[in-house]
Amino acid sequence: MITYNKVMNIAFVPIDNRPVCYTLPKQIADINKDIEFYIPERSYLGDLHKYANVEKLFEWLEGLPTVDAIILPLDTVAYGGLISSRRCPDTFDEIYNRIGRLRKILEGKNAKIYAFSSIMRISNNNVNEEEKEYWNKWGKKIFDYSFQSHKLGSESCIANIIPSEILDDYIATRKRNFEINKIYLQWQKEGLFDTLVFSKDDCAEYGFNVQEANSLEKMGGFVKTGADEIPLSLLSRAVSDFYHVNMNLDRIKIAPVFAEPECKNLISNYEDVSIEKSVLGQLELAGCEVCEPQQADILLYVNNFIDHQGEIVMKVNTVPYNKNFSIPSQAYMIGDVRFANGADNAFVKKLFENDFGENFYGYSAWNTSANSLGSLICAAIVKFYAKNFDDLAFKKLQLVRFLDDWAYQANVRQEIVNPDVSIVTAKMRDYENLLCAKLGIKDVNLSYSFPWQRLFEIEVNVN
Repeated sequence: MITYNKVMNIAFVPIDNRPVCYTLPKQIADINKDIEFYIPERSYLGDLHKYANVEKLFEWLEGLPTVDAIILPLDTVAYGGLISSRRCPDTFDEIYNRIGRLRKILEGKNAKIYAFSSIMRISNNNVNEEEKEYWNKWGKKIFDYSFQSHKLGSESCIANIIPSEILDDYIATRKRNFEINKIYLQWQKEGLFDTLVFSKDDCAEYGFNVQEANSLEKMGGFVKTGADEIPLSLLSRAVSDFYHVNMNLDRIKIAPVFAEPECKNLISNYEDVSIEKSVLGQLELAGCEVCEPQQADILLYVNNFIDHQGEIVMKVNTVPYNKNFSIPSQAYMIGDVRFANGADNAFVKKLFENDFGENFYGYSAWNTSANSLGSLICAAIVKFYAKNFDDLAFKKLQLVRFLDDWAYQANVRQEIVNPDVSIVTAKMRDYENLLCAKLGIKDVNLSYSFPWQRLFEIEVNVN
């Protein structure tokens, strides 16, 4: 009989201070009482307008006790955050010196390093909320310039439309970030990182980001579509590696089951691979074995879309789930990706006609397909390996996900125009009562906040 005789110590640096980046990883880790989870103070991290305090993060990393694994978004310590990586004015030399200090810190840690760095995205809009100031006028034109230049194999004439100082700044920022990514790849080849992922976000068929991804792959790098969920995917991999190597446990076997199997070749919004490839890529990165349902430890039920993925925020509808959902006799989890940015109400209604049962391993429906799948798989892996399982922590996690992904994103958010906590609190009451009864949770106090003062993120506080 295999016994668990060691606590896993994990250090986790979030991308920024958003709930899905900061509180969600801790909520997942809390499922397994044998995980000692280290995370820096939230005030050290960046937000929509503020860069992370890199000096404080370096001090925190230096002061860590001995840990088994460090989950590290390199954008956070190089540029001050994922969003900051597109805005940061620092020169290549300044960033090179900064990450040089990081390397010395990591070399002093006897830990596996699971890291990721983004390939700078190119948004196809004129919204500068997460970009440089000039994006509000020139973002769409820069996207078109990037797309056409790659597609044509030569510089597009659109360059003549964009002011030269703006285009030069944009190209210089891209080149700086790409050169830094090449340094990380060299570090991996030298053995610094156990796992290194280059993420690409908001992808189109053509563009400078696609070219950079192809170049990194040719140099031996691993490129993955996604962004915000990747630290959780790396957490999955770290946990899977730990129990496989230290406890001699088999890799977890997961079987994808698609609600619409004939449509699994369709591509999700904001991604450049089919939903099937997205699922398989998430499982691979998480350290899982893909198998047939009869061999599975856990079934991954995917509520995928017909024809096209819906988009709740943009009011783009799609064919809703129109079948009956029966609770499997095996362990199961649910990735609800029929819509981007929220749950499929028709599916949730069918799901709630059942009791979840003891084999329930989680639900997720937030933002992109990759976001939902990566976070869902992470929670399932942590639960699967947990000898000292915290059932209440798992129920609280599911309460937060249903309240956020279903109650708020797919319903309440559609009824409000401003991030008003008092209005949201009143509108969420009926959903809270239903979900607490469904999950068997009593005596819980719930409150809400908008940490970035926009409708896109809500924080569900469970006390």
